[in-house]
Amino acid sequence: MSGGPVTVADLIRTAREKKGWSQPRLGLELGAAEGKGGSGPDRGQVSRWERGGRVPKYWMPYLIKALDIDLADTVAVQPTVPAESETGDTVDSVIELSRRDVVDRRGFVAASSAYALTALSLPDPESVLRRVRLKSGGKVRVGRGEVAAVRQMTTSLGDAAAELGGGHARHLAVRYLHHDVAPWLEGSWTEAVGQELLAATAQLVHLIGWMAQDEGNQDAAQQYYAHSFRLASEAGDPELAATALRGLAVQAIDLGFRPTAVRIAEECVDQAKHVGDPRALAYYQATLANAAALDGDRRTTTGALAASQTAIERATGAPGESWASHYSTGRWAHEAGMILAQLGDHTSAQDHLHHALDIHGLDRRRTRAIVLADLGTVRLRQDDVDGALASWGDFLDCADGIRSIKVQDAVHDMRARLYRLRDVPGVEELDDRAAAMEDAPTA
Repeated sequence: MSGGPVTVADLIRTAREKKGWSQPRLGLELGAAEGKGGSGPDRGQVSRWERGGRVPKYWMPYLIKALDIDLADTVAVQPTVPAESETGDTVDSVIELSRRDVVDRRGFVAASSAYALTALSLPDPESVLRRVRLKSGGKVRVGRGEVAAVRQMTTSLGDAAAELGGGHARHLAVRYLHHDVAPWLEGSWTEAVGQELLAATAQLVHLIGWMAQDEGNQDAAQQYYAHSFRLASEAGDPELAATALRGLAVQAIDLGFRPTAVRIAEECVDQAKHVGDPRALAYYQATLANAAALDGDRRTTTGALAASQTAIERATGAPGESWASHYSTGRWAHEAGMILAQLGDHTSAQDHLHHALDIHGLDRRRTRAIVLADLGTVRLRQDDVDGALASWGDFLDCADGIRSIKVQDAVHDMRARLYRLRDVPGVEELDDRAAAMEDAPTA
C-alpha cells in the first residue's frame, strides 16, 4: 500500500481482499494458524476488525502470519466499542475493561442475570502457555517481585475499603490496574510467574468489583467479578475462582435475580470442592444458603447453612492470604443470623448477631455498622423498640464517614421503619441524624 500510514483495519481488509478471501474464510485460516482445532473468529468479528471497531490483539500474530502483513507503517486507532471480552483473550479484555473505567465509566452496560451466567462459560486453560510462546524481547520482563507488588497493593487498598467503604479508593485501584499492572500482564514471563501474576491480578480485579458494588456501580462490579473468575480459572486457582463467583452470586442476591443467584452459588460451591480451607468452604456454603433463602427453598437453605457451620467450626489458626480465608466466625455469625431472619427465626437471628458483635467482635468499621443496623431491624421485628433504637443509634455512630451503598441502604431502611415510631421519644432526634447522613455522598 502507498500514501503514508494506514490503520490496522485498513491493512487487514486490503490484505484479505488481495488474497481473494471472504471474511469467513479469513476466520477459518486464523483458526488453522492458531492450531487449537477451532474454527477461528466468525464473520462478525472479522467485520468489526475491518471497521476499526475492535483491535484484534490476541489474533494479531496469526493475522500477520496468514495475511503476510507488516504493521510498521500502521497507526493506532482507538476502538469505538468495547473489546472482545467474552470470546477474546482474558488479559486483553481486562485491560480494556480498566481503560474504559479510567476514561469513561458510561461505557458499562446494565448488570443483568444473563451476563452473570455467561461468566460460567469455560475460560481458556492454555492462555498462560500461549502468552509464554508469544513473548518477545521488547516486552517488560516480569518476575515474582512484580507479583508481590500486586498482592501488597491489593492488601493495602482492600484494608482501606473494608474500613471506610468501597467508595473511598476505587479510583486508585482502577488506575493501579490500568497504569501499573496492565504493562506487566502484557509483558514477558515464565509459565510459573504467569500463573502467579494472573492469580494476583484476579484478586485485584475482584477487589475493584467489590468496591464498585459497594459504591453502587452494579454494572461495573458484575464485569469485574466475571473477569476475576476468568483470570483465576486460567491461573489454575480454584479458591480465587470460587470467590469471584461468590461475588457474582451475592450481587445477584442483592439485585433480586433469584434463580441466577442459586445457580451461581451452586457453581461456586462446586468450584471449591477440592479447596481445603474450612473458612473458604464456610464462606461459599453460606452464600448458597443465602441465595436459597431468597428463592424460598428452605431445604437447601438449612442444608447449606449446616454445612457452613460445620466448616467454620473446623477453622483453626490464622487466616491465609486469600479473600475467602479471612471469613471469620464473627462474619459467619452475622451472615447466618440474617439467613435465619429470612426463615422467620428472629430469636436465633438476634443471638447470632450478638455473637458476631460481642463475642468475636468485628474489626472493620463498615462491617460492624452493617451488623448494628441489621440488629436494630431484628429487634424491631421482636417488638423490642427500645433495643432497636439503641442499636440504630450505635449504627449511626459507627457509620459516620463510611462511603458504602450498603450503609446508605441501611440508613434508608432505618428511616422508613422509624416513621411508624415517630411518636416514640428519641425517634425524631435519631431520624434527624439519619437524614444528615442520607445526604452524604457515597462516591
